[in-house]
Amino acid sequence: MIRAEKKPSPSTTALLATMVVAAIVLGACSPSAAPTSRPKATTAAFYVQSASMIPILKIGDRIVIATSGYVIRRGDLVVFKRPPADIGTGDAELVMRVIALPGETIAARGNIVLIDGRPLHESWLPTLKGVCAESAENIPPTRIPSAHYFVMGDCRGDSADSRTWGSLAVSLIVGKVLESG
Repeated sequence: MIRAEKKPSPSTTALLATMVVAAIVLGACSPSAAPTSRPKATTAAFYVQSASMIPILKIGDRIVIATSGYVIRRGDLVVFKRPPADIGTGDAELVMRVIALPGETIAARGNIVLIDGRPLHESWLPTLKGVCAESAENIPPTRIPSAHYFVMGDCRGDSADSRTWGSLAVSLIVGKVLESG
């Protein structure tokens, strides 16, 4: 006796086709999909260790950073290895905000930061209180070399940053902050 096989419905066929395509795209059917052949992660997690970014980031906050494939823009938060000239902390990595880019000239008078002679509107800064509300200090006109950035903590009164130890070499940057909390 021959048994009649039930033909799959069009929706079942479409679902199976979608699953096969997804498996191929995700590499589940590929012999080269072994864990040893997958690319290295391009993100990393860190914990904030200093008060220089209060109130945006607090000590103990977890941050996720991109370690490759990112572009640094003014206002971005970056994690970097402690510069050799920073003798104010023993922390191995720090997080601060990019204020000036390579080739720009930064200066400050009181709380007004100037980039190439024009006031910088720091929309990322919340209303600061207490020690954080202290001025940005008087930064003499300083040209940022190529492959360097000028970084500052948001809590200006409690941050040893580029105002103290100079511009930050790009080679010290570990990554760009993607997420915090």
